Amino acid sequence: MKSESTTNATASAPQTTTSRRLLSLDALRGFDMVFIMGGAALLAALAQWLPCPFTEELARQMDHVEWHGLQHHDTIFPLFLFIAGISFPFSLAKQQQDGRSSAATHWKVVRRGLTLVALGIIYNGLLSHWNLADARYASVLGRIGLAWMFAALIFLHTDWRRRALSAAVLLVGYWLLLRFVPAPDGGGADVYSAQGSLTGYIDRLLLPGTIYYGNLDPEGILGTVPAIATALLGMLTGEWVRLERPGLTPSKKAAGMAVAAVALLAAGLLWSLDFPINKKLWTSSFVLVEAAYSLLLFALFYYVIDVRGHRRWTFFFTVIGLNSITIYLAQKFIDFHFTADKLFGGLIRLLPETSQPFFAAAAYIAVCWTFLYILYRQRIFLKV
Repeated sequence: MKSESTTNATASAPQTTTSRRLLSLDALRGFDMVFIMGGAALLAALAQWLPCPFTEELARQMDHVEWHGLQHHDTIFPLFLFIAGISFPFSLAKQQQDGRSSAATHWKVVRRGLTLVALGIIYNGLLSHWNLADARYASVLGRIGLAWMFAALIFLHTDWRRRALSAAVLLVGYWLLLRFVPAPDGGGADVYSAQGSLTGYIDRLLLPGTIYYGNLDPEGILGTVPAIATALLGMLTGEWVRLERPGLTPSKKAAGMAVAAVALLAAGLLWSLDFPINKKLWTSSFVLVEAAYSLLLFALFYYVIDVRGHRRWTFFFTVIGLNSITIYLAQKFIDFHFTADKLFGGLIRLLPETSQPFFAAAAYIAVCWTFLYILYRQRIFLKV
């Protein structure tokens, strides 16, 4: 999902580099999407084929935690939003160079956010039944669209200090709301539970249509507030990478990101003692821990790919990353499982039964990647 560009002159004081595309961003985005594109099923199937403590732990990580806590599958969504944030300062600089007006800048940001909300509703199946009363209006794409949009608007009207302060205020404010304002209809339930939290109450009160869990939607209304901070932290990262200052080499930028990741992790773990890490509530501690993971992973990709120049291995991921929104939507509307079975099913069924799910998942990934490769060769990239 490529971040839209803007042209407003920001109030950032440091001089920054001209706009340039980071291969590490496309590769990291593709790496993240692999798990949505069958990678999670592949690793889960590996444990079935070759059971051992290591593969079984990998399989366990390929699912969401039930409530509090964190597993790898909980990192996919926030990493994607963080990456969208990183790319924004680069696309902003490009649009500034192209002379886009301030009004056009703001309209493009808002249009992108609302388009993602609309695509999320379509992804949830609105077009298949047109039942507005029972449709699910909250979505992953909607959360990304709104959080990114509000973060971008903050970015356009503040300098880096106020952006950092805005992220802090959003996270602390969200914590105080949930900590001290229980759900009026919670019946005394834990303020960090689905029924007892203010997040769940706001969804039950204001969210139209179907609520995913009945009493809370993991992509609901109030949880979007801390998600804005996730996008802002990504934007601050992109701004840091673009920063030009004497002696600040790309290697030092990567090291600085690693140090910042450690600090964010420590802060998030400390905060989790009172405000548990919880993806469904998108708690402030979750934001910090996820930002630490995202920042450290980006620092690694940035150092290896853009600083050290080791790029050949990235092609597989880059093909996915350049059309991430395409494959996310396409899997909902195109039966890639059918194609994979028709092409590889006969051969797979000749293999030992315990290995068949692994190779079926590999075949699915291969078909999806080939679809994206064809689009790549034709220079077709779906942008919002």
